[in-house]
Amino acid sequence: MSALTSAAAGTDVPGLSDAFLTWLYVPGDRPDTVQKALRSGADVVVVDLEDAVAPDRKDHAREATAELLSAPLPGPASVHVRINALDGPWAAADLAALGALPGLGGLRLPKVTSAADVRSVVKALADGGPAGTPPLYPLLESALGLENAYAVARAHPAVRGIALGEADLRADLGITDEEGLSWPRVRAVVAARAAGLAPPAQSVYPDVRDVEGLAASCRRGRALGLLGRAAIHPRQLPVIERAFMPDEAEIAAAHETVEAARVTPGATALPDGRFVDAAVVAAARRVLALANRRGTART
Repeated sequence: MSALTSAAAGTDVPGLSDAFLTWLYVPGDRPDTVQKALRSGADVVVVDLEDAVAPDRKDHAREATAELLSAPLPGPASVHVRINALDGPWAAADLAALGALPGLGGLRLPKVTSAADVRSVVKALADGGPAGTPPLYPLLESALGLENAYAVARAHPAVRGIALGEADLRADLGITDEEGLSWPRVRAVVAARAAGLAPPAQSVYPDVRDVEGLAASCRRGRALGLLGRAAIHPRQLPVIERAFMPDEAEIAAAHETVEAARVTPGATALPDGRFVDAAVVAAARRVLALANRRGTART
């Protein structure tokens, strides 16, 4: 699989060209699990060197990940790495070992609080050699990071997306239920859009057995403007995919809207009373771009 198509009905759809729907986290110290993840159907496999790896396994995880990424990887999934916290003892070694490897699709940067954090990563990567900076995905996991969301999103051209680290953010803000995350999620969505980035993906849903709860949570996230979600088990992937893809009714309505705009440029009204203007057409094209990802939009 690849990033979402950036065009529908012949018109570019800003913000979708670097978007993915499913991001599967796997522990970096378990190469066998990483190999299985590469066959899971996830758009992105995120090899985790941070929370999923015990301190005495950090070096092993880094070495195994470097071996994995030493050559371009076959298959459709992009492989990203979540390095260790930037202010901790392992991040510098992570960047030195992994930043220039040909199989690396992107770096996820945990606990980013400012644009300066991102620029420090860019400098460290530049100091390590002539290779270009890989795509960067800062994670906002604190009140300060969230407050600086737009500055982080604009920190460097290598930043391709931002996302929340909701477990740490809950703890930092004292949030006790999912409703309390609505405002932080919208804040991240607005910052990403203002910076011209893809919509943020939703953070992980920790209960891998609660499929209905995951689906409901995804629907809430989609309503707030999030696109796609991180997962911690392959069984979560199809639930996420279904939740964020438009259904047949949405696709049909989008086709009708785009066709109406083609026939009658400018503001118009459909037979059922729906008003169509430029903003409505842009939203319809976004629906079709998502649908085209799986070849489900009619031609």
